[in-house]
Parts: sequence; C-alpha cells; structure tokens
Amino acid sequence: MTGIAQALRQAAEQLRTSDTPQLDAEVLLMHVLGKPRSYLHAWPETQLDTQQLAAFKTLVDQRASGQPVAYLTGKREFWSLDLDVNANTLIPRPDTELLVEQALEKLPADRPLHILDAGTGSGAIALALANERPHWTVFASDRSLPSLAVARNNAIRLKLDNVYFFAADWCRAMASHMFDALISNPPYIAEQDSHLGEGDVRFEPRSALAAGADGLDDLRRLTGEASRILRPGAQILLEHGFEQAEDVSRLLENNRFTDIGSARDLAGHERVSYARKPA
Repeated sequence: MTGIAQALRQAAEQLRTSDTPQLDAEVLLMHVLGKPRSYLHAWPETQLDTQQLAAFKTLVDQRASGQPVAYLTGKREFWSLDLDVNANTLIPRPDTELLVEQALEKLPADRPLHILDAGTGSGAIALALANERPHWTVFASDRSLPSLAVARNNAIRLKLDNVYFFAADWCRAMASHMFDALISNPPYIAEQDSHLGEGDVRFEPRSALAAGADGLDDLRRLTGEASRILRPGAQILLEHGFEQAEDVSRLLENNRFTDIGSARDLAGHERVSYARKPA
C-alpha cells in the first residue's frame, strides 16, 4: 500500500524536470482525491486505494511527458475564480491579472459600461470583470467556437449573467455596437520563437499564442480596428510581450489614440499598454 506522503515523494521525483515538481504532484493528487491541499498535509499516512493510485500515476506520467497540469485537471484559478479549461483554450496565467487590475483602475466603477473582451478564450478576463463589476455589461468574443463553449459554461457555473458571448474575428461583426472599453490578451509571440516548443505552450492552441513573423499581427489588427467600435473617450487596454511596449505604443499612436501609457508587472516589465480614443 502507498500513503499520500510516499505517493507525493515518488511523483515529485518523477517530475523533477518541472519548475514546480512538488506543487504539480500535490495538485494532481488533490484532483484525484477531490480534497484540498490541507488534507494532504494533515493526513500524510492515509493509504491510497488501487483505483486512486492508478489514476494518480497516469496523471503523473502525463505530466512527466510535458502535458500542462491545467489540462490534466481541467481547472485553472484566475482572479480567485475557478475556471474550466481544456486543450481548446489558452491556460490563464497570473500575468494577465495585471490587465484586469488596469481595467478596474482606469474605468469608472460607478457607470454601467459596455466592455468588450476580444479573444476571450476560457473567458478569464471577461468573467473577472463581470464578477467585480456586476453593473457592467461584458461582451466576450472569440473566433474559436470550442473556446466559446468553454467560456459560456464557465459563466453559467459561476452564475455570472452580465456576460454575453459571440463568435467574431477580433472587431469584425461588431459595427452595430459601440463600447466603452476594449480589453484583450491577443497572441503576441513570433511564429519562429523557440519558446513555442518549450514547456506547457507546446500543448496550447498555436492560434492563441503566435501572431506572425514579429508577434504583432493581431495587435496591429486590434489597434487598427478598435477605433470604429469605441465611443469617443473610450479606453483600449492590451496585454503584450515584455519587449513589445514600444511597438504597441507606436501602433496606438499611428491609429490616433491618445494618453498612451503602460503598466509594469511584478518583474518590472511593461506588459500592458493602454490608451484613449479622443473625445
């Protein structure tokens, strides 16, 4: 028989090439047992039955082959929301919470705004904003129908009824609606970037990661198309790579946005750029 502590030790050793072997092992075992992390540490000698041990070993083997923990468990936390994810969606990352923070900081909290989250994926950004500002109406678009299905199910499970999902290729099919803000975490990695062949991103949808030779193709489209769907004085907020702030600023300036600036992440990198459509 194998106890919790022994199973975790063996799994962490198998996952030693991961950046977080112990954490990976604990999350996978929590998923198998349906228990919180506190249970693992409070009852380390609890024996796993044959079925539990087999399920855990299968997940550890899959993680050892490189598959993301989020896809193995089907879950990812973002902005304290428990989101369903799968191989059709980008895995929400803590870095993107900076985009939510900036939106909440820069947009008036006391007005019933109409917000567009373009390229919503699992719905992480849209749902975080809808949860924080229940009087806002959040529209979430994506060209991937499987991604939209995941996002809709997340909204239903979280009981957030101020979010509306629809299929669209960035700002197309929205000419009849004007928004108070456009927020997006678009693909921004160069097609030939070696990082696309490393770590979790190997298993994520390439269309949600890569954007042309310089990684700016989708940012060009967003900054070029945004003005026609934004009200005068509306905000645009975009996540991008840590070396792209200058390029994105230039794109915003070329498309006649004003009050251009950027926000830095905890590592000091400029990861979110923002601007305003002239009133």
